[in-house]
Amino acid sequence: MTSNESQTDRSAMIAEMALQLCGADFRLHGRSPDHGLDCIGLAAQCLDAADMTCDIPTGYSIRGGSAEQIEDVMTLAGFAALAPDEAPKEGDIVLVKPSPIQWHLMVKTEGGFVHAHAGLGQVVFTPGSAQWPIEKIFRIGES
Repeated sequence: MTSNESQTDRSAMIAEMALQLCGADFRLHGRSPDHGLDCIGLAAQCLDAADMTCDIPTGYSIRGGSAEQIEDVMTLAGFAALAPDEAPKEGDIVLVKPSPIQWHLMVKTEGGFVHAHAGLGQVVFTPGSAQWPIEKIFRIGES
């Protein structure tokens, strides 16, 4: 298998797992679909499904932090950071900014995005384009 095939397979696994997690409860700092997930927990579950390891942050506030901190974690996990003007592809982890002081991760799937929606209290699929401004796109880097 070539590195490009491996990259494509892992991206597909990330997107597939995200869709499978739709309906899981939302819980701040949640890391398990059985007990609830936040956006970082959702991303962690998807990375795990693609056999990618990552040092998942804990103890963070729902608001604050920086795009650079998030980029550092994603780069260590094997992702390349792309500019927000790139078109997200299936399996990308997308960093959006719902408010001036809040960051949120979503997973790009065919036809839309999956994310842990605090207001709705669960992981949901949102069809179409990102509903918030995209700040960074994280795509699996070539090994």
